[in-house]
Amino acid sequence: MTSNPRWGQKTSALNVAAEFVDRIKDRNIIITGVAPNGVGEGTAIAFASQEPANLILVSRTKDKLEAIANIIRTSYPSVNVRTIVMDLASQESIRKAAVKIESIISTLDILVNNAGCTCRLRNWTVEGIEMQFGVNHIGTFLFTKLLFPLLRAAAAQNSSGVTRIVNLSSHGHMLSPIRFHDYNMENKEVPQAEKPISPISPIFAKASEDGYLSTIAYSQSKTANILFTLYLQNYAKTSGIMAYALHPGGVISNLGREHEEDVAKAIEATSKYWKNSDEGASTSLVAALDPALDECRGLYLADCQFFQCADHAKDPAAAQRLWELSEELTGGKFVMD
Repeated sequence: MTSNPRWGQKTSALNVAAEFVDRIKDRNIIITGVAPNGVGEGTAIAFASQEPANLILVSRTKDKLEAIANIIRTSYPSVNVRTIVMDLASQESIRKAAVKIESIISTLDILVNNAGCTCRLRNWTVEGIEMQFGVNHIGTFLFTKLLFPLLRAAAAQNSSGVTRIVNLSSHGHMLSPIRFHDYNMENKEVPQAEKPISPISPIFAKASEDGYLSTIAYSQSKTANILFTLYLQNYAKTSGIMAYALHPGGVISNLGREHEEDVAKAIEATSKYWKNSDEGASTSLVAALDPALDECRGLYLADCQFFQCADHAKDPAAAQRLWELSEELTGGKFVMD
């Protein structure tokens, strides 16, 4: 259980931030995927409300980043807010962003890996990785790897568990495990254990003309977010760093702008209540700040409380296998000691 059992679906991220002001004030915080009208906006504004030392907003589009930064500069002028353009579909862009961050801060207390994408049609990262897997997991993996020395430096100054990595996943992970034999979604044969859940709604199993299974690709990338978190929990804790994954809930945003109408309606039906950006950010704030979570109390949260994820998302063997694949696809070991 988290600190406040009354927190839930309609909890405000601003209220969570106010509850844990001592976990924000004078800390260094990074949030990826910050843009208007989404979880990133709510997350950035909630953190800004309690005077962090440095609030670094990272995303692909400079104009969208500056729009949120300007809101913060107006509402909270004492906050040192910085923006960095980074494209998670380019490992070169990720490496350049990490270098810029290292020139601004020497320690990192909280990393919120909020960025993500959905794609209706087949697309690839610069390195030739299927776009949803490449952005939602591989790019996030590399970014975290590059910033880990800053996290470790902060953890050396903080009490154990105060330094946090927060990875945004989705209940959509429940549709599919990692397709290790076909992570690039090239329609290769996969063993039964890697196939989508059965039965599955025809809408979510819908393929494009070239056979691209968009929803399944998204689902495996969200499973990857949780397995990545599981591995971090098991190994980063030796450095005093805690990690959690979460489902932000159904949030009114532009994330699904590419969906066809029938898919959009099916997704809309998965949630009875659609959150605004402040409500959508509340679980991220709990995962990042709640002192009750300094020691590992679970893996996955939703509506500000712990929630059961699918068995395929909490398999240590799958987490190990994914970690090794991720190191291979990013060209180097992720060293945590």
